[in-house]
Amino acid sequence: MKKLAVVALGGNALLRNNQIGTIQEQEANTRETLKNLIFLIKENYDLVITHGNGPQVGNILMQNDAGEILYNIPQMPMDVCVADSQGSIAYMIEKELRNLLKEENIEKDIISLITQIVVDKNDIAFKNPQKRIGRIYPKKEAEKLEREKSWIFKKSPKVKDGWRRVVPSPKPIEIFNIKTIEKIARSGAIIIASGGGGIPVHLSDNKFFKSSEAVIDKDASSSLLASKINANEFYILTDVPYVFLDFNKKNQKKLEFLNEKDAKKYLKEGKFGEGNMSPKIVASLDFIKNGGEKSVITEATKLEDKTFGTKITMEYENF
Repeated sequence: MKKLAVVALGGNALLRNNQIGTIQEQEANTRETLKNLIFLIKENYDLVITHGNGPQVGNILMQNDAGEILYNIPQMPMDVCVADSQGSIAYMIEKELRNLLKEENIEKDIISLITQIVVDKNDIAFKNPQKRIGRIYPKKEAEKLEREKSWIFKKSPKVKDGWRRVVPSPKPIEIFNIKTIEKIARSGAIIIASGGGGIPVHLSDNKFFKSSEAVIDKDASSSLLASKINANEFYILTDVPYVFLDFNKKNQKKLEFLNEKDAKKYLKEGKFGEGNMSPKIVASLDFIKNGGEKSVITEATKLEDKTFGTKITMEYENF
């Protein structure tokens, strides 16, 4: 049986921090990132692509703000904004990947799926929102929005008088259409799914699904998807070629290989920091604990060069 891989693209792989977000910038970034996936296709992997949406959904929220202020257009809720970003980003990925495959004379169907993901309405995250989203507001404006919209704000660590809206980030527990995703991927088509962590929904008291005003961590939902479709390998593409212990400190140390025992130890000791890397390590551990062969965290441009990247498995002897 061919190997099945899930590749998670970070939102910043499609829109750089120093860019304003034009469609030309995003299409060029998408194409450059996807070039690095061609070797997996040539090595006969079946492939599912997931992606982040942090910069993009932030821009959609700002468009919401501007539309309401200038033209009295009602703002859309968080789940609709996530769905909006899923569609637009998947469109870019599908179009640019189609062109790359055409250049390589490779014939493959590419299918983009709007993906809903179930969360627990009683998840503790709903009582303690932490995920910063959208633009930075002055304190007086943030207080006004808190009164008018019941939004919750936290101080921005980057701007002196800056406040950003925070929303819950609950744990994903179920992905709709998971059997169909696996079946299509195993048939040889490339699937784009679970964009932006997925559209969060919950089961209400009357047993119907309702939208959740939340965002789901992209790496957590990608890991769950990879496990549920019985993927062999899980790749998380980020902006560094390795995972480092004590990153950006004098004693930082790169990790080429990592097993479950040491990963848990370093997490407990706070060796990965509280930023973007800890969730990626947790997602990788969840994947291998649920039967995955290995997870790799690396920079997109280093994916084909197997001397790069931190390879995570249950035991070191599996490398």
